[in-house]
Amino acid sequence: MITSFYKKLSFLALTLFSLGGLVSCDYQQKTQLERIQEQGYIKVYSRISPTTMSVGEKGFSGFEYELVKLFAEDLGVRLEIVTHNDIAKILNEVEQGKVDFAAAGLTVTRQRQERLRFGPPYQSITSKLVYLKGNNRPRDFSQIDEQLTIIANSSHSEDLYDIQKDYPELSWTERSDLTSQDLLDMVLAGEIQYTIVDSNELDLMRQVQPELAVAFSVSEPEELAWAFNKNGDNSLFIKAIEFFSKIREDGTLSYLVERYYGHLSKFDYVGSRAFHRAIESKLPEFKPFFYEAAGDDLDWRFLAAMGYQESHWEPDARSPTGVRGLMMLTLDTAAQLGIENRLDPKQSIMGGADYFRLMKKKIPERIGDPDRTWFALAGYNVGFGHLEDARRLADQAGENPDKWLVVKKFLPLLRQKKWYSKTRFGYARGDEPVKYVNNIRRYYQVLKKVAEPKPGIIELEEETTEEDIEPAEEVIEEAMEQQGDVDVEEDKQ
Repeated sequence: MITSFYKKLSFLALTLFSLGGLVSCDYQQKTQLERIQEQGYIKVYSRISPTTMSVGEKGFSGFEYELVKLFAEDLGVRLEIVTHNDIAKILNEVEQGKVDFAAAGLTVTRQRQERLRFGPPYQSITSKLVYLKGNNRPRDFSQIDEQLTIIANSSHSEDLYDIQKDYPELSWTERSDLTSQDLLDMVLAGEIQYTIVDSNELDLMRQVQPELAVAFSVSEPEELAWAFNKNGDNSLFIKAIEFFSKIREDGTLSYLVERYYGHLSKFDYVGSRAFHRAIESKLPEFKPFFYEAAGDDLDWRFLAAMGYQESHWEPDARSPTGVRGLMMLTLDTAAQLGIENRLDPKQSIMGGADYFRLMKKKIPERIGDPDRTWFALAGYNVGFGHLEDARRLADQAGENPDKWLVVKKFLPLLRQKKWYSKTRFGYARGDEPVKYVNNIRRYYQVLKKVAEPKPGIIELEEETTEEDIEPAEEVIEEAMEQQGDVDVEEDKQ
């Protein structure tokens, strides 16, 4: 009996071993893409950074997160994210095939391409040498005689080793335990003299800390892309190429760029310092009014950003066209809203909030935020009729009139007779609402960093930045250069 039992057990073990071998062979024959779809998830490495991904109460957010989430949805699988700030670890584990790929704001460099392969680029950045404003500005690496600290195994490290050939005395420290944010904080605190960061990360920090100054660019423009291993299996890599081709063609990538970066313009140190001084000296007086006016549907910091753009928080502000007060209301608008005294800051803020709500209600319900809010802001500034004219021009040109990314390119054309002659409301300084919206978005992002929201209020967008990535200023300048005949008549809000 015992002999018979062991014979049966041996046969069962041999059978299972054989089946296991068949299963193993079958697994090895499947492509990476097939294995991902079979297991139902894709594993991605990233870094916690304002320009890649951030984690809040509701989970991950950020530009890079949006991209990988869309890719996972395109594959029909869920997304599993693992975060590391150690770049060497990220690169090594991608190379060893421990994850499917890395989406970590990685610069495509010559050395990295020897180990990994990179998907289609989705952003372009430059590396900047940063110092504290007020200190002596170095003009090149021969003048770097104090401590320079960078992130270990970063693209900046590769750059410095190349640069050292021309500057043999150049030395620096590499840290794997710090982030770019940490290094910039150390520059501000005077703990280190210099660091090198990517332009997109620096732009975000400078909105809040304008004392960070750029000495010079360390690199030429470089591309950011997802990193895959070189295992000979092209299935997932090819799918990523197809994905980026699709989102470029259908406008999804441009929309994400606009959503996260569209508010940025070239850094203005004087203007930024003035805004920060106003936050400390003026905002406390008016914050209770913004807080009350925001109610349960608006972020008080957003209203405050509007107020700063309108008047720099000056209750008795006046424009040449006759608008007055902190929220710069016209006489007609004030009367419509029941505002008795436009120079009373509380009445002005309450009226401005109500007028913005009225404008937002006019925007078609099918348009969601944040586009809906940007349209309402543009209407608040230039008038709803002119906004609709620009949307009609976009529609007639075969573009999507429900996207601010599109309409912001048509608004400046309302200065040109060949365009405004085709519209219902005629001539308008259409470049102004584009600048108006961009400025408010920028002020709002700063206020989100330095002031707390009302409990339960949803912020309009998550912040990520990059220098001059959306050419709003170029669009405006091009339209201005091509004005042609311009009438002097202007419709007032």
